[in-house]
Amino acid sequence: MVNTTQEAATAVRAPWGEAPYPVLVADSGGTLLFANEVAGLLFPQAREGVALEGSVPPWLSSAHAARRVASVSAFAGEPEADASGPEAEVNVLVEGPVGERSYEAHPTVREDGTVVWWLVDDTDRRLAREALRIERERTAFLGQASNLLLSSLNLARCMDVTAQMAAEHLADAALVISPAHSRELPVVSCLRGGMPKSSRITALAEDVPGLAEALQGFPPVPSRWIDPASAPAWLIPEGFGTVGSIVVTPLPGHGVPAGALILLRRTGGDGFSETEEVFARLFAARAGAAMSAARLYAEQASISETLMRDLLPPFLHQVSGVEYAGGYRASRDHERIGGDFYDVHPAAVEGDASLVVLGDVCGKGLEAAVMTGKIRNTLHALLPMADDHQRMLNLLNTALLSTHNARFATMVLASAVREGGSVRLRLTSAGHPAPLIVRSDGRVEEAPTQGTLVGALPDVTAATTEIRLAPSETCVLYTDGITEARGGPMGDDMFGETRLQRVLGECAGMPAQAVVERVQILASEWVGTGSHDDMAVVVIAAPRTNHLSAVDGHTRGRFTA
Repeated sequence: MVNTTQEAATAVRAPWGEAPYPVLVADSGGTLLFANEVAGLLFPQAREGVALEGSVPPWLSSAHAARRVASVSAFAGEPEADASGPEAEVNVLVEGPVGERSYEAHPTVREDGTVVWWLVDDTDRRLAREALRIERERTAFLGQASNLLLSSLNLARCMDVTAQMAAEHLADAALVISPAHSRELPVVSCLRGGMPKSSRITALAEDVPGLAEALQGFPPVPSRWIDPASAPAWLIPEGFGTVGSIVVTPLPGHGVPAGALILLRRTGGDGFSETEEVFARLFAARAGAAMSAARLYAEQASISETLMRDLLPPFLHQVSGVEYAGGYRASRDHERIGGDFYDVHPAAVEGDASLVVLGDVCGKGLEAAVMTGKIRNTLHALLPMADDHQRMLNLLNTALLSTHNARFATMVLASAVREGGSVRLRLTSAGHPAPLIVRSDGRVEEAPTQGTLVGALPDVTAATTEIRLAPSETCVLYTDGITEARGGPMGDDMFGETRLQRVLGECAGMPAQAVVERVQILASEWVGTGSHDDMAVVVIAAPRTNHLSAVDGHTRGRFTA
């Protein structure tokens, strides 16, 4: 047996002895027959005649032992192992560490049953592969972060997502701090595996090294420059433990810093490497952009809401015993304002007439809405002369022409005052569809008033007519968006004045708000999902008898004579 081993060792010295990489030769019993000079330097205990086990790393000796078991099974005539089974792996290379390096061990089976293991240093390739894996994971993480952060324009939601993702992927805990104009700092903190928590901390940014600079957009301070012991108590989330390392990095926004991100790791764990700090800044750049966009959106939304508040149609109710109701639908469902408008201006002195205005500005959308705002403000300034419709229209026309605005408008002015159980109306149309009077017996009459539109010609001519509404009778002001609405069974038929008058005739004796809702519902059903112009309708109703009064007369309830 000794002679056989020596012969085998002698046989492999010649081809493998001068190999530039480590080579080991072992027999089927696990005895080392040969180790070339390079292998001897790598494995000092690997000498001829010693057992492979104990002289080489366990991963290599185990691979040789598994090959021996597979060889014995094959010799005994057992069926071949399934390709997916553990024995299938003995015929392929194995990998493992040797000190701080990594090697691939490739087996070559000789005719005499010995196995030649030649090793290749794959440390650099493994490191490159690991770096590629990490880079792919980080790229996927940044992509996921961008999707989550940009899916919401809510600032609080962006801060929560930033803190939670940073705690899960970058540190043991994370804090997101927004800029503040007082001693109260808006803070969102999150522990790894936990949920973000919002709070307002009364503290100075200068209490945390690098935080004041980060909130102003300055480059981050390296973590090795920050003493964890200097961290104030409010910076450490409850249940975190002792801080081992801290990273403070700015959250850059769109020209203005969006805040700061603070990452914490516990004592005993790995500190932040330079690569990790760079990656944290990449994440912070995406988070800062999202937070900045959310803050900008919130500011613009607040400004828009403030400006729009004066452009929205008012809620109408009873004024001096006269019942009013109005309804408006913009041409686009996602818009709240447009070119149609209406207002009711109560009389300054009891017993005088209230002024009702309904108008239609040329165009639609925001630009038309801005024009309606100008007209409504001008008419409000002209209220002292509300008893003279012609004069109001002339002054409004002059004001519009002086702005060099190409837009014009049509409108109806109605002065309403209660006299006993009836309502006296003075109606003036300036290029607008004439108001419709709905009598108690269902008859619908067109008020005899007409005139030229406002804002287009040097002079405005208009005829004013006086109408009296008996109890339960109504006057309906509307814009052509209702009568010109296209739809119906054929899809392109206009709603038309005839159909509108028939609908109003069916509403005789109904409360003002019910008339408005009836007209709106039918017009909406008529157009369906098709396009349409702005639609507005205002109903003025004389008091009805034999009905309970609404509390204080300031709801959509009914009035008692």
